[in-house]
Amino acid sequence: MTRWNNGLDEVERVSEDITDETNALPAQYFTDREVHEMEKEKVFGRYWIYAGHANCVPEPGDHFTRTIGDSELIVVRDHEGEVRAYYNVCAHRGSAMVEETPMTDPGNARRIRCPYHLWTYDLDGSLTNTPKSFEDARLNPDLEDGEVAELDADRNALLEVRSDQIGPFVFVNLHDDPPLSLEEQAGAMKDELEALPLGEYQLARRYVSEVECNWKVFGGNYSECDHCQANHQEWVEGLELMDSELEVDDYHWVLHYKHKEDVDDEVRIHDEHEAKFYYFWPNFTVNMYGTANGYGTYIIDPIDENRFQLVADYYFQDSELSDEEAEFVRTSRQLQEEDFELVERQQRGLESGAIAQAQLGPNEHTVHRLHLLAQEAYEA
Repeated sequence: MTRWNNGLDEVERVSEDITDETNALPAQYFTDREVHEMEKEKVFGRYWIYAGHANCVPEPGDHFTRTIGDSELIVVRDHEGEVRAYYNVCAHRGSAMVEETPMTDPGNARRIRCPYHLWTYDLDGSLTNTPKSFEDARLNPDLEDGEVAELDADRNALLEVRSDQIGPFVFVNLHDDPPLSLEEQAGAMKDELEALPLGEYQLARRYVSEVECNWKVFGGNYSECDHCQANHQEWVEGLELMDSELEVDDYHWVLHYKHKEDVDDEVRIHDEHEAKFYYFWPNFTVNMYGTANGYGTYIIDPIDENRFQLVADYYFQDSELSDEEAEFVRTSRQLQEEDFELVERQQRGLESGAIAQAQLGPNEHTVHRLHLLAQEAYEA
């Protein structure tokens, strides 16, 4: 049952069984500043996090930046054609080197150079050059040039971040010893996505929205459609919601929504006659609506305990959208805006202090999985 903040009930750990009364995360985990800070380490510093799309850095030296928690990263394609990630931190005195560079407008450089003292690194992270002042000690009366130690290029290299890919999707892991490989965390989702021609599609549109709610509130909203009939009436007209399926794996879940009428194969990237939505713990989604020859992704990035940024990217075979593709994007944006209103309303209720622990419904097992993974991360 729902637990109110009336002094009579205490919150409990989210239960393993969705049929138990305590099947939802306590409200404090959606509103507490200390929880937000803890998640930087326990969630975003431990699991594999989506960094960006490899198609956006097609040539050696192409790069973009990505911030995860407090960590600024450079994602770059090296001279061997591999996509790598480094902390955006110079080995000299810790300066950030590359200014914010979005994936939609990547930079290109043959070397990575820190503007502070011009330490320069190859695309493999190795230190290649320092100014003469790091060899010449003439300004220091206590040293002779011969006493200046030669800098070790390997020990002064950039700090690389573990990276791996699912098709064109690049993921990073900030942990020193990740508890899972990307393959283990992704499970069957990796094979399913890599069976699709995702790499043949180009980024055509990006929309960035700041929403006033905790990132897990939006994650829960994305993961169920009990709210769709009342709030997405235009979209659900073409769906058979009661014939749909919610598939749950260890670290991802898939929402299958059947179409009332068949859809031509030519306007769908996957074979199934359905809309198909993948949620990959903790904050990445792949969206296939089933009515467009393309797909979308969401990054659900926390800003603080009561705000997140949604980065919605759309991929098509051509960056110039057809009328049908433009309509697909319009519909998707409408769904987002309808959801923003819902999740901001939920956040206001959670922050009111009235509720201590909510109650999930029997078909919200995908939301239950999200809450359970969060609880497990906090306790790890």
